[in-house]
Amino acid sequence: MDFVVSILTNKFFLTFVIPAAALSLKFMVVKWCRRRAKSKGDDRRDLINNVKNFINFALIVTLLSIWAPEIQNFALSIAAFAVAIVIATRELIQCVIGFFYLMSTRPFRIGDWIEIENHIGEVTETDWVKTTLLEVDFKSYQYTGKTLFIPNNKFFVTPIKNYNFLKRYASHQFSIVRDQSVNPYVFMPQLMAKAEEYCGDFLDVGTRYNHMIERRLDVKISGPEPDISVSTSNIGDTVVSFTLFCPTNRAAELEQALTTDFMNMWFAELNKSTANNSLSKPD
Repeated sequence: MDFVVSILTNKFFLTFVIPAAALSLKFMVVKWCRRRAKSKGDDRRDLINNVKNFINFALIVTLLSIWAPEIQNFALSIAAFAVAIVIATRELIQCVIGFFYLMSTRPFRIGDWIEIENHIGEVTETDWVKTTLLEVDFKSYQYTGKTLFIPNNKFFVTPIKNYNFLKRYASHQFSIVRDQSVNPYVFMPQLMAKAEEYCGDFLDVGTRYNHMIERRLDVKISGPEPDISVSTSNIGDTVVSFTLFCPTNRAAELEQALTTDFMNMWFAELNKSTANNSLSKPD
């Protein structure tokens, strides 16, 4: 009996057994959460990330409590080198503090789209040192395949833009520049009709989502109806600008469809003008 008690109270034995048990528990809990989320069709990545961080935190606290006396004696013995150690590990300490800052303020959650230092990506994981992003091309709203690892200390001094509401629906803007050979106002009603036709199948859902964003952010945003405006560039070319409040996964498709319609209408009007000019010339 004394042998068993001595084994169970042995610090080296506990140092190996407790992490093994914690890692096994984390593996089983994460697997169960993923299986349950998959069966229900929910996104539980934020919950899984929090569970993993909590188990890691509990593991570190447990190990520190076991070795507290030895750590205290060791700290006293190297008191003269404390300043050097702090300087050497300053970045790491800042990253750990940044982790607690993120957990307390919650500027974003797992699955949100954020921008930091001109990098845009979907948050997939946070730990004590870094935050992992899947890079997103904000023009096409598609994943680039690149993974970004952002040190947590960056979130102290760098502005964070949260694009969570734009992950599902976005106010997509694009422009087409042409010369002044054609007056675009001639076919603007037909082009607007095309835009309304393309946006018609998601207009009801887009309207509700648009109003939800306006209520939560307390601001007025463009949409849900499409908008087309005409202006000129600094060298006098015609600029036709489109603004569509649409699903992010259909933004590129709608842009191509409207660009195709615009070009067809533009060249049809150009050919018509050329033909009229030819007929009006004397033989």
